[in-house]
Amino acid sequence: MNPLLTRRQQRTICSDIGNVKLKLLYKASIHGFTGAVFHQRCDNLSPTLSVGYNSSGHVFGGYTAQSFNQSGQYMHDNTAFLFSFNGKFCKYPVVTPANAVKMVSNSGPYFGEALVLIYGNKPVVYSAPGNYYNFNAEEMHGNNLNLTECEVYQVEKSAELEKPWRTIVWESEKRKELMEGIKAYKPLISSVSQVRVLLVGPVGAGKSSFFNSINSVFKGHVTSQAIAGCAATSLTTQFRSYSVKAHRDGKPLPIILCDTMGLEDAKGAGLDIDDIMSIVKGHLPNFYQFNPTTPMSSEASNYRKSPELKDKIHCVVYVIDASKISIMSTNLEEKLDVIRRKVNLLGIPQLILLTQVDEACPLVKEDVRNIYKSGYIKDLIQDISSRLGVPMSCIVPVKNYSEELELDVNCDILLLSAVIQMLRFADDYFDEVGDRLSSLQTKVE
Repeated sequence: MNPLLTRRQQRTICSDIGNVKLKLLYKASIHGFTGAVFHQRCDNLSPTLSVGYNSSGHVFGGYTAQSFNQSGQYMHDNTAFLFSFNGKFCKYPVVTPANAVKMVSNSGPYFGEALVLIYGNKPVVYSAPGNYYNFNAEEMHGNNLNLTECEVYQVEKSAELEKPWRTIVWESEKRKELMEGIKAYKPLISSVSQVRVLLVGPVGAGKSSFFNSINSVFKGHVTSQAIAGCAATSLTTQFRSYSVKAHRDGKPLPIILCDTMGLEDAKGAGLDIDDIMSIVKGHLPNFYQFNPTTPMSSEASNYRKSPELKDKIHCVVYVIDASKISIMSTNLEEKLDVIRRKVNLLGIPQLILLTQVDEACPLVKEDVRNIYKSGYIKDLIQDISSRLGVPMSCIVPVKNYSEELELDVNCDILLLSAVIQMLRFADDYFDEVGDRLSSLQTKVE
């Protein structure tokens, strides 16, 4: 059976419920639009998500933690809700939990007296917003009660894996080893003293927070040098190149994290793609003030016309909030795809930094060391890999410091491991540059 509910819709629902996945139990077009076959396939399995589709293209349904049966009784469920996808995800929580679902033998999923999918053994919808669930019928299903499909999914907890799917050592000595490795790193090309890493991502994904977190690890306490927080539009309005220092008065580390204005959904808002490419090619100066409606002109007085290799970006990192990946808009996804393709043409390695993993998965929130034991996080990374066209090996999860006042060894290990990957990717880039230079020199000789 192939689900009619799209991957994006499934991700949105799963993200709302939390750390779950969907298993298709019943599909009316295959099994039949009758209460009997619905109950045969779905009774005594819970929680479930029931989805209706009508001839107007509306997608709607309900969730319940109660198991369906044929008792004729109402069942109490204070977690039940109805929903619809009409351009966006709309959720309608139960208002009378004692009557959340009803167990009716000759009908399909029966949510109170508010919504029934397959009513009286017929491919129709019964709809009556009111005391049990409040919703706008026009918004939910366009007042079209002709049911073209009904699906019921079992909602399964994403299990803790028996073995971590990536190997990582959670010890203070490992933290020290990673820090020393970063301090001792030297780029493969002598004209470059520091690797330049560009952080790109949607507003609020955690670009500035990532720099603050890395800075915190090496300073020995939580810092907030880069402006970070929650807002509808980007808090970063300038191009900033941040050099991390080892300790308070230590020398700069061999990596510069370049922070940018956030990507936004609407056209003419957020970071312009042409500005991103100017940064990648080394044309934009530090502290450049972004103008979302007009990218920087090559005729501007502070435009760097002939950048050297040390001025260019050596690794591009896309910062994505794991807790919001399910609701990432098509426009943002398309912008990221355009950027990725343009950067590919320049031969610059790319990495995805997955932030807020603790908010996305309760297992990780309980203990960050569960990051590679979480089936949900693994599924999420596989999904991102598929959607954005990058290998799973190029996706690294981290937890930024946002509310903490003290450092945590395990968070530090994840953050430092991400930096190590950036340096390794930069080495790949320098290898390519070195090969090209050698090839040109051979031709000259």
